[in-house]
Amino acid sequence: MGTQQTRTGQRTARGPARLPAAARLAARTAGLAAATALAGAGLAACSIEEASCGGGEYPVQAVGSTGSACAEKGEKPPKGYVRYPEGKVPEKVGDKWDTYWNTHIIEKDGGVRKAREGE
Repeated sequence: MGTQQTRTGQRTARGPARLPAAARLAARTAGLAAATALAGAGLAACSIEEASCGGGEYPVQAVGSTGSACAEKGEKPPKGYVRYPEGKVPEKVGDKWDTYWNTHIIEKDGGVRKAREGE
């Protein structure tokens, strides 16, 4: 630290050199970017699983295709849809059964087969 003379001739201790405005802004922006990146990394570590259907609904499979939908609990599946077989119901997007039913079809007779490409 050096000394600096004021207009009145008094000597004062001089603090660290002050950065130009552009450099101060760049430093603040870099700090903000780093803090945002850390916060984002923390959120990415907390995986949020998405339910297959909302509250009061259950998942149903389209007959003859890999399509799916949600039906109101207490109601029958819409025309052209069926309930998933017991124990094979997807609960979360990307779970074991969601992945399985994206590649398998329930036929009109209730049989299950692997879907052909584009089906």
